[in-house]
Amino acid sequence: MKSIAIFYASTSGHTKTLAQTISDKLDGSKIYDINITGPEYINDYTNIIFGISDQEDLSMQEHWNEIWNDFLQIDFREKNVAIFGLGNQKNSKNNFVDSMYPLYKHLEESKANILGFTSTDKYDFIDSKACINGQFVGLAIDVEDKDHLNEIRINNWVEDLKKVFD
Repeated sequence: MKSIAIFYASTSGHTKTLAQTISDKLDGSKIYDINITGPEYINDYTNIIFGISDQEDLSMQEHWNEIWNDFLQIDFREKNVAIFGLGNQKNSKNNFVDSMYPLYKHLEESKANILGFTSTDKYDFIDSKACINGQFVGLAIDVEDKDHLNEIRINNWVEDLKKVFD
């Protein structure tokens, strides 16, 4: 398997912890905090995972927002890309993990090979922009509620990614 990079931004530390958990399950993967590196190393990888979290005010996570214009300039053709997003089903029933959607939309428009869609089964939400054709556009994690389901969701998602990352 070619090298894998995980790029994330974290305000509370939850996204950083999840990025590390995923990295531990993917031998040899590298982790980059975009608050420190920006999008600088993205072009160096063919297999990429992006991590983002919902914000209470429904805006994009601040560090993603800071690099967004540079991110939009990246060509994702011939790159395998997956997304994980953190949200809160209880407090954000109408916009659970919406933060994944702008990433997904740009990756789709950039012709990336988007991987890692996941089922919405056993989630308790009303609406999400990150839900397309009955699936999340990536791994949806709620660290506040239903935490007991996260480990199996992460393990299943990573195993699926291992099968398709080349």
